[in-house]
Amino acid sequence: MRGFILLILSLVLCRAASVRTWTDIQNRKIEASLVKVDGDAVVLRLTDGRELPYPLAKLSPEDRKVAEENRGTAAEETVRRESSALNFDAPWPDSIRFSDDPEIKTVEEDAGKKSFIYESAHYRYISDVRLARSVVKGFAVMFEATYLYCRTLPLAIDGGVEVDGKFQILLFETKEAYVAAGGPAESAGVFIGGKRAVLVPLESLGVKPVGSSYMLDRDKSSNTIPHELTHQLSPRCYFVEGAMGWFSEGIAEFVAVTPYRSGTFNVRGNQRPIMEYVTGYGAKEKGGRALGTKIEMPALKAFMLQDYASFQEEPQLGYGGGLLLVTYFLQMDGAGDGKRIKAYLKALHDGKEGEEALAVLLDGRSFEQLQQEITKAWGRKGVDFSFPKS
Repeated sequence: MRGFILLILSLVLCRAASVRTWTDIQNRKIEASLVKVDGDAVVLRLTDGRELPYPLAKLSPEDRKVAEENRGTAAEETVRRESSALNFDAPWPDSIRFSDDPEIKTVEEDAGKKSFIYESAHYRYISDVRLARSVVKGFAVMFEATYLYCRTLPLAIDGGVEVDGKFQILLFETKEAYVAAGGPAESAGVFIGGKRAVLVPLESLGVKPVGSSYMLDRDKSSNTIPHELTHQLSPRCYFVEGAMGWFSEGIAEFVAVTPYRSGTFNVRGNQRPIMEYVTGYGAKEKGGRALGTKIEMPALKAFMLQDYASFQEEPQLGYGGGLLLVTYFLQMDGAGDGKRIKAYLKALHDGKEGEEALAVLLDGRSFEQLQQEITKAWGRKGVDFSFPKS
């Protein structure tokens, strides 16, 4: 179920981000990307850069639906991107520490509506039960630290859509309420693009009832939350063909598995925890992909270009393999400086996708040569990473 939700999310995000074929009611077609939906009109950006307003009523029913699904989101993220430079030249951090006071603000506490709204610097927490400010402050540190981590990584994770200036977090007192709102029953949290929000049952944050109030178990945490927050903050172009699946999930796993404690992500020391997570069940009961040290992958080209439904057919291999690939490109490829994957991500930001974008990542290598390099690099770390013989 979680995979299906993320499949729908990725398809919706791709539609908004990419050049696509738009069709009108007379079956005339045009190649363009969506800029915004403005009242009864859609604004499309043509491949030559011109922007064309067009009446929604004149689009085909399918394309009207695509436009309505993305009403507002394309424009909001375009404004965000145009107002900030991509950070590919920033230094790679050894650690990320959020040491500030999250400065919790109580916006609303309405027991009749079961609406309790709190805010920190970048997030709005909408709960169906009243929480003490100290409890909100306790878990808000992790949210703000994850925001800082994603934005600091020199990978241009500059996306996400705010609602009235904040990223939305929906909190639920019970797992039943979480599932009723659309959260997958087996999950500890999920990002749903249509809601523009991350949904979280309070138990996933270590918030538990004590008498008539709630307290925070600071020793309990879930790496699911940083994973879903990374999805929320990722730009749409990281969900297109050639990136969806292996990279979009791999980078979310990379953030989530990085050791975290009390507002600090230890980035330099994350390779061993990543290996433990992928091959077994990780340390301190943090979960894992249980792939063992002998990992048989599908052909690299097919793995990178598969659609999301195929990616989800073997989720342990998909998520675990994606994490190992992302880690390789960030820390082990070439001079270990992430130069090639940064060029690839820049190509995604420039509108490339599929094999055209992956050609930038290959940088003159064939997929077979790259498979050999990945196998050799992980072999030195004790992971037998194998691909089919061509």
